[in-house]
Amino acid sequence: MDVPLAPISVARVRRPAAVGTICLGLYLLGMDLTVLNVALPDIQKELHPSTAQAQWIVDGYALVLGGLVLSTGAVTDRIGRRLAFTSGLILCAAVSVIGALATSPGVVVIARGGMGAGAALFMPATLSIIRNLFPEPALRRRAIAAWSAVAGLGTLTGPVIGGVLVERFSWRAGFWINVPLALTAVLLALVLVPETRAGRAERPDIVGTVLSAAGLTILVWAVIEAPTKGWTSQPVLIAFVAAGVLLGALAIWQSRARAPMLPPFLLRDRRIVGGTVALAMMSFAVLGALFVLTLYLQNILGYTPLEAGLRTLPQSAAMAAGAVAALPLLNRCRAAMPIILGLLLASAAFSFWALTTPGSGYGRLLAVELVAGLGVGLVSAAGTEAVIGAIPPDRAALGSALNDATRQVGASLGVAVQGSVLATVYTNQLTRRLTDLHLTSPSASRPTGRGLPGSMTTDQLSPEIGRAVTAAIRSAFVDALDVTAAVAAAVTLVTAVAAAYWLRHR
Repeated sequence: MDVPLAPISVARVRRPAAVGTICLGLYLLGMDLTVLNVALPDIQKELHPSTAQAQWIVDGYALVLGGLVLSTGAVTDRIGRRLAFTSGLILCAAVSVIGALATSPGVVVIARGGMGAGAALFMPATLSIIRNLFPEPALRRRAIAAWSAVAGLGTLTGPVIGGVLVERFSWRAGFWINVPLALTAVLLALVLVPETRAGRAERPDIVGTVLSAAGLTILVWAVIEAPTKGWTSQPVLIAFVAAGVLLGALAIWQSRARAPMLPPFLLRDRRIVGGTVALAMMSFAVLGALFVLTLYLQNILGYTPLEAGLRTLPQSAAMAAGAVAALPLLNRCRAAMPIILGLLLASAAFSFWALTTPGSGYGRLLAVELVAGLGVGLVSAAGTEAVIGAIPPDRAALGSALNDATRQVGASLGVAVQGSVLATVYTNQLTRRLTDLHLTSPSASRPTGRGLPGSMTTDQLSPEIGRAVTAAIRSAFVDALDVTAAVAAAVTLVTAVAAAYWLRHR
């Protein structure tokens, strides 16, 4: 049973204002996932990160968030949800200052990881506060739909905000913007959000946290570094084995621990299993595709950071529409229908994107964004309701943490896997095309160096050779894009089939 700690009862709180405050913090979290995507070319020019470091800049935030959030769910229940919310935001703002002042790619990666730690502290509080503000199922579904829409809008509008900041200021503004937003959310939460905590909070699972964070980090490191070091190189193979051992030890520990961060009873509920897997794999497909998409818009189609960001907005609008459309489906039937429908829509969209050619323009991508965005909205709202609706009220923070962890682990693996597939296929295809053109000089092969896939570095070549190399770069990138899109399509299709199995009974 939850214990209200504020002098005013939850029933008398102005609930819309409290939800608005929570959603402001949630929007900041979603925005931080992608705000630096369009800034990667500018970071490349100033700090010269490798392709792997660029992936870590994008991925470090989601990876730390996903690795810690299950354990911080227990911390949230113990110390109080409002306190966890405000503390996480303050940490996120403080670490953002370090990122804004960074002079090396490594410091940027560390700052992104620190922001993920702050987000891991406050994110479980968002849904658990909503769960306790709205005990009525119908009102809770509306609040969760709003939560899902805001989370998605933050993620998908991040490139737009990043584009504005990069063009008017610099990539560093992508860190500075967190400070006023986080502090505003903290002040509003202290006034508008009631404090509650669980009547019986579990102790944090330190061993489980260490095993999950270490296993996931090593796994993602192996996937990101494999294109550079080689998929069968000794460091990469050792990392894969170590990750398997750590994650296997995590599974054993969770089955035997007195207070595991992932209680076994959760995995016996079909709604929880189906909802979390659907959310994780949708994040895998969409966040990985968004990483590829921003490189495609800037390096291949030639848009500026702001122009590229604006061209991701249709997906945001479609996602919000999908979250709204999920409500009548949830009221009339089980969560299975909107989840499966959303996954099938996403799979169809990515299959269409896998047919992209060097001559394709933004029109094809627009169709992909609209259909995939609608699918994302359906899965996000219905999957979250499936998970939260199955969790006991006094374990609300645990349910929120589980929901959040699956999203972020899926997102970090999506960027790692799709980014690595992109880098591997792009390098192989470009090398083959340059060899066919009998261009093997260092200047002609510079696009395969430390630059991001698709980056053009042909200024020192003659006009004729430069045009040939540019065409080779475009073709190689599009070939790689088609493979990553096919991966996303296959993952969402398989997940739709699995969700149909897990959610066939309530």
